[in-house]
Amino acid sequence: MIRRSTVILASLGTLLFAGASLSQKVITPKTAPPAAESSSKPIPTIPPPVAHTLDSADLESFFDGIIPLQLERADIAGATVLVMKDGKTLLKKGYGYSDLAKKARVDPDASIFRLASISKLFAWTSVMQLAEQGKLNIDTDVNKYLDFQIAPAFGQPITLRNLMTHTGGFEEEVRDILLTDPKQAPTLRDFLITNQPRRIFPPGQISAYSNYGVGIAGYIVERVSGEPYEQYVANHIFTPLGMTHSSFHQPLEPSRAPFASEGYGNNTEKPVIGFEIFNPAPAGGVSSSAADMARFAQALLHEGELDGQRILKPETLKLMWTRQFAASDALPAMCMGFYQTWRNGLHFIGHDGDLIAFHSMFALEPKENLVIFISYNSAGSAAKTRSEILNSFADRYYPYSSNPEFQKLPVDQLKDIEGTYHSTRRSESNKLKIADLAEQFSASVDKEGVLKVEVSKDLRGHVRKWKPLGKDLWQIDGDQSRIFAIRDSQGKIVRVASGFAGTQFERVRWFENSKLISPLVLTSLAILLSVVLATLLRLGRRIFLSKRPAFHEQPGTLWLTAGPRVASFAWIALTITLGIILSIVNNESIPPGRTFDKYFVTLNIFSAIAIFLSIFAAISGLLIWRRTAVRFITRLKFSLVALACLFLTWFSVHWHLLGSARRY
Repeated sequence: MIRRSTVILASLGTLLFAGASLSQKVITPKTAPPAAESSSKPIPTIPPPVAHTLDSADLESFFDGIIPLQLERADIAGATVLVMKDGKTLLKKGYGYSDLAKKARVDPDASIFRLASISKLFAWTSVMQLAEQGKLNIDTDVNKYLDFQIAPAFGQPITLRNLMTHTGGFEEEVRDILLTDPKQAPTLRDFLITNQPRRIFPPGQISAYSNYGVGIAGYIVERVSGEPYEQYVANHIFTPLGMTHSSFHQPLEPSRAPFASEGYGNNTEKPVIGFEIFNPAPAGGVSSSAADMARFAQALLHEGELDGQRILKPETLKLMWTRQFAASDALPAMCMGFYQTWRNGLHFIGHDGDLIAFHSMFALEPKENLVIFISYNSAGSAAKTRSEILNSFADRYYPYSSNPEFQKLPVDQLKDIEGTYHSTRRSESNKLKIADLAEQFSASVDKEGVLKVEVSKDLRGHVRKWKPLGKDLWQIDGDQSRIFAIRDSQGKIVRVASGFAGTQFERVRWFENSKLISPLVLTSLAILLSVVLATLLRLGRRIFLSKRPAFHEQPGTLWLTAGPRVASFAWIALTITLGIILSIVNNESIPPGRTFDKYFVTLNIFSAIAIFLSIFAAISGLLIWRRTAVRFITRLKFSLVALACLFLTWFSVHWHLLGSARRY
């Protein structure tokens, strides 16, 4: 999974499932029956929903109804779909186009789609293959297997098990995560060394989804096996399973390139620029077809073996599908690389994947021996399509009647969860920290004890209502999604966990709360902008009204000295520069690569100048109070400008407007 450079893809609303519940409703007669009959007559109820037959004909009708609608609604060029049950392919079909310009239809057997983070399943399969051979220990410090070092932090090493469960504690960085020029693509080793993120959480304690962590695992596979990662996966997974349309090469090899689907942006007028090269490749570089993913799924569901070719031992696969990390037993868990998704009593296990253009889902239900795979080739598919498919599929073929027993708890106890939160998958020490201001969200509890999370909305855009199932456990009224509040040793709620175990949501520290910081930033800029406008107005007067009588200030009134005025101009110039940079980043089809370094160098220069000039504004703000015969309004004016400059100086340093131009 990737995130836009200024917006980190991990908000609570996108991690929670959508869809209407199928709760059983009680119908009360308008007229009460006689007392003698009331004990013998049951209250009429709506019968539970009846499951559709899970066969090829019904599946094709279902997908033929929903996929074309999704393609039209979200401006998606094409999709490839696979459904299997008990080893039998019930549906394998392409929808729309793999290349609109050539009018090439999607072929589920041949069309190769980019599967992004589904790649991680191949990385963890590779790791566990080597662990089976005794070449890797998943509970040993990863530095043992590297020819460079992961920087120490918290006095604890990181293990492969930590990386599998996204509990390595890395912050988010996106530099070079997506490129389109193969000549600029670094080797896996170079990428990992150049872009090593800081560790912001102790290992094994807090989940924070990390592509970098999977890259480390992939490089360990290279080091231990002696084979380039792309070749290792081809030799030990793709070839044994007969996955002839699958590859980790970026771009694809000449023999497979003709089968590659184009990828489209927010509209299908033209493809995105070039082949999306994902770094690190083990975390998101795979390309495959629906037919090939069927073979991978069969091997997994057949205890690691297909057509006499074994890729994992049964006991290894069982371990990989065992719960490893979750905030509560009432929530889906991270397993070893795979993560759980629950719906209607089904416990799917698998992975989703996102690039700019491609968005995919690979879900297995081991008890039902069920496979669902879908991939879209356009950016418009990112928002609703996958959850819509999974929920609608489960509701149709595995309907579920549930009456959750919501509890009436004291409202004052429920209000413990109120506050502002941000994702544990975030940037803390690099240029993208400023994006956190836009990604924070608030949770509040009304007088009826209903929890509302401002980013948690259904497909119609309505804010959902969460009700307590018990202490610290909440569920949506009318749906099956849950969240769990995590308390520290003092009993204070510090984080919230959702249905995706790979990321949690942490309370925002008061001095980083956007509800406080944003108004202060705007107020400070408004003060400095007024200085700029007043200076320009005064300059205009002198130029155009030089022959008219001079304007006389009231006694004791002083105009701002040069220091505060120049500092004001510098901060406004920095604000304009930051706006231009963010506009460039947002308008690009891919997150920033190293070509964006020059923009952040410019930002550093403007920040440094503004901070330096703020020293003179601060000195003027102090000295004005030592002068006599000066009006209070003048002292206030100097002081407000000084305080605005000082606050923006703190903001620029703390939020890394001034900082390494190569860390973002």
